Amino acid sequence: MSTLRSTRQTLLISEGDPAPVSIINAESEAPVALICEHAGQAIPARLGNMGLASGDIDKHVGWDIGAGAVTRVLAEHLSAPAVFQPYSRLVIDCNRPPKAPDSAPPVSHGVAVPANVGLSAIDHWIRVAEIFLPFQQAVDSMLDGRGLALSIHSFEPDLGDGFRPWDIGLLHRKDERTSALLKTAIERRDPSLTIGMNEPYTIDDESDFFVPWHGEARNIGHVLIEIRNDHLRTSEGCRKWADLLRDCTNDILPEFSS
Repeated sequence: MSTLRSTRQTLLISEGDPAPVSIINAESEAPVALICEHAGQAIPARLGNMGLASGDIDKHVGWDIGAGAVTRVLAEHLSAPAVFQPYSRLVIDCNRPPKAPDSAPPVSHGVAVPANVGLSAIDHWIRVAEIFLPFQQAVDSMLDGRGLALSIHSFEPDLGDGFRPWDIGLLHRKDERTSALLKTAIERRDPSLTIGMNEPYTIDDESDFFVPWHGEARNIGHVLIEIRNDHLRTSEGCRKWADLLRDCTNDILPEFSS
């Protein structure tokens, strides 16, 4: 796995911190690229533990449980490039526009994030400049020449609004075709799965980044994939889902290869 680290002086990320982007198979010419915006739980040393209570960073609010593991295995299966964000979404959410209220939330699903309370515009911009922008630039570069982009996420079975029955959700907006193709491929491979189209979330300009700013802006095939995270609590579970997505991606790739 390669990393991209700036050589300029930084105000937030220090030498012992992870680089703002990590990439697998950077030289791959595969027609598909993978993105994982919520792969990690890292917090820059200068922010301490952000005032979080013990164990909060390990919850869904801190990262997408299992999403990074699925993405890594899937990238290996497909020999495809994958771009990972190693920092917790509580530091800066790389699938939110910087102006979104939950870009650096003071509270996330009932979890208090003291370091984000009263966050100044300049401190927020430092996080954007040192983490968000380098990640988005890496994604943008990785998508050059690709026909298909898959963003891998996971979701909680229950966030206090009742059980979410979908095993996997396929999120899209203008590009309905790609999600429909992937849905058909999943149903063919495993008809027992419950698939949600635009579940458990929907896409909009105010709260989403990957779909509007990368997929739609480039007019390439794209899907934001959400896997219910109770399936991803073990390495075996992550591998099982990566295997399924490998087969289904290979099924639809001829539609996106030049």
